[in-house]
Amino acid sequence: MTKLKIAYSPCPNDTFVFDAWAHGRVAGAPRLDVTFADIDITNGWAESGADDHDVLKVSYAVLPWILDEYALLPCGGALGRGCGPLVLTRDTATGADLAGKTVAVPSERSTAYLLFRLWAAEQVPGGVGNVVVMPFHEIMPAVRDGEVDAGLVIHEARFTYKNYGLHCLADMGEHWESTTGLPIPLGAIVARRSLGAETLRRLADAARTSVRMAWDDPAASRPYVLEHAQEMDPKVADQHIGLYVNEFTADLGEHGYAAVRGLLTRAAAEGLVPPLGPHSLAFP
Repeated sequence: MTKLKIAYSPCPNDTFVFDAWAHGRVAGAPRLDVTFADIDITNGWAESGADDHDVLKVSYAVLPWILDEYALLPCGGALGRGCGPLVLTRDTATGADLAGKTVAVPSERSTAYLLFRLWAAEQVPGGVGNVVVMPFHEIMPAVRDGEVDAGLVIHEARFTYKNYGLHCLADMGEHWESTTGLPIPLGAIVARRSLGAETLRRLADAARTSVRMAWDDPAASRPYVLEHAQEMDPKVADQHIGLYVNEFTADLGEHGYAAVRGLLTRAAAEGLVPPLGPHSLAFP
């Protein structure tokens, strides 16, 4: 079979999950041609429909725009608890202090952004003044240097923001979990529906097997993880994996699907995303 083209991020959770599959150690799995790209880029590829990748790691927030062309795989992605985005400021502040201020975000097509908007609707009277999009690795320096009033950060910034002298104003994950009781849906794995139901099921089986192989032998994936971890401290890489790779990565399950529906339904009610169709999340 021709290699399937897949794109996912160089972040430790993705390289950990896909290591065994990408290196041909998952018996019977389709072979992969891997492209590394940040999730805001893969979101754009999926939404434009012009990209030729068969499988993509995207934000759950972009699903309402792409589910006609792509199916959500029930595994391989990132959901969890205690792993939500953070709103950071230079000085201690409250939500009310953000009224009329400028906030940097990594993308307007991200789960982080949806969670932020849902939080701000309750906590920031009158709303923030301006939202600017910038690469996530530039956000903390911008907050530190006073270029923006606050920043919405993701990934390993949870573990490193204090190095910039910043304060956590609010944890979007804590807010989401306290108001819904559900895990936080962050990154999803999607595949083209045109591949057909049989191939889609093979892809899901391969992703599920790959993550379980990584859990069984973590040392096997370590060279791949650190090669692409963008000079990340190995301890931070391990924390990243521990936070974002969990039981929902192996199988969304009832609570995982409830979290996805809950996020996108609430976001649609706020006019942030189009409403989902009744069977949009169904897997063949």
